[in-house]
Amino acid sequence: MASSLPSKDFQEGVDDDDDDAVRYMPTDQNVLKKHVAFFDRNHDGLVYPWETFKGFRAIGAGYFLSMAGAIFINVALSGKTRPGKFPSLLFPIEVKNIHLAKHGSDSGVYDSEGRFVRLKFEEIFIKFARTHASALTSDELMAMLKANREPQDYKGWIISWTEWKTLYCLCKDNNGLLRKETIRAVYDGSLFEHMERERAATIKKSWL
Repeated sequence: MASSLPSKDFQEGVDDDDDDAVRYMPTDQNVLKKHVAFFDRNHDGLVYPWETFKGFRAIGAGYFLSMAGAIFINVALSGKTRPGKFPSLLFPIEVKNIHLAKHGSDSGVYDSEGRFVRLKFEEIFIKFARTHASALTSDELMAMLKANREPQDYKGWIISWTEWKTLYCLCKDNNGLLRKETIRAVYDGSLFEHMERERAATIKKSWL
């Protein structure tokens, strides 16, 4: 599987002791919407499967992961973001309604309106970051997913596992750690934008 690891400068660019670093994501705006808007490649407010595919490819995901992600995400979320509308075989996701697709058994870092909840974010590392205070190992990530499971919410279990394992595969560092600043950035979409720029720069250099 191809991947695009965020640069060391990006991973180490935030001081975990700097209180202002956490506040760069305002709690009074829908950061979940910004997170999803990265995949709206033509900025029309809708995310189609082929746009999800292009978004995954833009951050360095392989063809199989990009294809699987496009099918899984759009099929799972399209209907929830289009309340009252007839189902579409094109499975578009309406960015403005993405908060309606919030699933169970998650971390709670997004509230019901798609806003960032700082305390829930910090809680991830207080509870599960045992090896390193500002990073999660693969085992710690699995422990978090297990702890977040709601009874008989099998769909939520699968979605959460898929989301977090994909993030881990794409963004773990050379020591197999998923860094706090990386997770923080993925919540508001800035990580995706950064990874896209880095991948584009790498491809450009390879042609020189």
